[in-house]
Amino acid sequence: MWLWLREGGAIWLAVLGGIILVLYGVVATLQPANFGRVYAAYGGIFIAMAIIWGWQVDKVTPDRFDIIGGLICLVGMAMIMYWPRN
Repeated sequence: MWLWLREGGAIWLAVLGGIILVLYGVVATLQPANFGRVYAAYGGIFIAMAIIWGWQVDKVTPDRFDIIGGLICLVGMAMIMYWPRN
Protein backbone atom coordinates (compact mmCIF):
# COMPACT_ATOMS: atom_id res chain seq x y z
CA MET A 1 0.00 0.00 0.00
CA TRP A 2 2.81 2.41 0.89
CA LEU A 3 4.53 1.93 -2.44
CA TRP A 4 1.30 2.51 -4.35
CA LEU A 5 -0.09 5.41 -2.32
CA ARG A 6 3.04 7.29 -1.31
CA GLU A 7 5.49 6.45 -4.07
CA GLY A 8 3.27 6.17 -7.12
CA GLY A 9 3.68 2.41 -7.54
CA ALA A 10 1.62 0.18 -9.79
CA ILE A 11 -2.03 -0.59 -9.00
CA TRP A 12 -1.19 -4.28 -8.50
CA LEU A 13 0.74 -3.22 -5.38
CA ALA A 14 -2.47 -1.71 -3.98
CA VAL A 15 -4.42 -4.89 -4.77
CA LEU A 16 -1.74 -7.10 -3.21
CA GLY A 17 -1.56 -4.82 -0.16
CA GLY A 18 -5.33 -4.93 0.23
CA ILE A 19 -5.37 -8.73 0.06
CA ILE A 20 -2.60 -8.97 2.66
CA LEU A 21 -4.43 -6.57 4.99
CA VAL A 22 -7.64 -8.60 4.71
CA LEU A 23 -5.76 -11.84 5.41
CA TYR A 24 -4.10 -10.17 8.40
CA GLY A 25 -7.54 -9.48 9.86
CA VAL A 26 -8.90 -12.94 9.04
CA VAL A 27 -5.96 -14.80 10.59
CA ALA A 28 -6.28 -12.81 13.82
CA THR A 29 -10.02 -13.51 13.97
CA LEU A 30 -9.56 -17.27 13.56
CA GLN A 31 -7.15 -17.65 16.48
CA PRO A 32 -8.48 -19.78 19.38
CA ALA A 33 -7.41 -17.28 22.08
CA ASN A 34 -9.20 -14.18 23.34
CA PHE A 35 -9.21 -11.63 20.50
CA GLY A 36 -7.81 -8.82 22.65
CA ARG A 37 -4.81 -10.92 23.54
CA VAL A 38 -4.30 -12.08 19.98
CA TYR A 39 -4.47 -8.47 18.82
CA ALA A 40 -1.86 -7.51 21.42
CA ALA A 41 0.39 -10.29 20.15
CA TYR A 42 0.02 -9.08 16.58
CA GLY A 43 0.83 -5.56 17.78
CA GLY A 44 4.06 -6.66 19.44
CA ILE A 45 5.17 -8.67 16.43
CA PHE A 46 4.14 -5.86 14.06
CA ILE A 47 6.33 -3.37 15.92
CA ALA A 48 9.33 -5.72 15.92
CA MET A 49 8.86 -6.49 12.22
CA ALA A 50 8.54 -2.77 11.41
CA ILE A 51 11.92 -2.13 13.03
CA ILE A 52 13.47 -5.05 11.13
CA TRP A 53 11.85 -3.92 7.86
CA GLY A 54 13.17 -0.40 8.29
CA TRP A 55 16.63 -1.76 8.98
CA GLN A 56 16.82 -4.38 6.23
CA VAL A 57 14.66 -2.90 3.46
CA ASP A 58 14.71 0.86 4.00
CA LYS A 59 18.31 0.81 5.28
CA VAL A 60 17.45 2.84 8.41
CA THR A 61 19.63 1.50 11.20
CA PRO A 62 17.64 1.25 14.43
CA ASP A 63 19.06 3.24 17.32
CA ARG A 64 19.08 2.11 20.95
CA PHE A 65 15.65 3.65 21.56
CA ASP A 66 14.17 1.68 18.66
CA ILE A 67 15.65 -1.53 20.06
CA ILE A 68 14.64 -0.80 23.67
CA GLY A 69 11.12 0.23 22.62
CA GLY A 70 10.73 -2.90 20.48
CA LEU A 71 11.89 -5.10 23.35
CA ILE A 72 9.47 -3.41 25.75
CA CYS A 73 6.65 -4.11 23.29
CA LEU A 74 7.64 -7.77 22.95
CA VAL A 75 7.88 -8.21 26.73
CA GLY A 76 4.48 -6.55 27.15
CA MET A 77 3.01 -8.76 24.44
CA ALA A 78 4.43 -11.88 26.11
CA MET A 79 2.95 -10.83 29.46
CA ILE A 80 -0.47 -10.28 27.91
CA MET A 81 -0.41 -13.61 26.09
CA TYR A 82 1.27 -15.92 28.61
CA TRP A 83 0.94 -14.53 32.14
CA PRO A 84 -0.84 -17.10 34.34
CA ARG A 85 -4.42 -16.19 35.15
CA ASN A 86 -6.96 -17.58 37.57
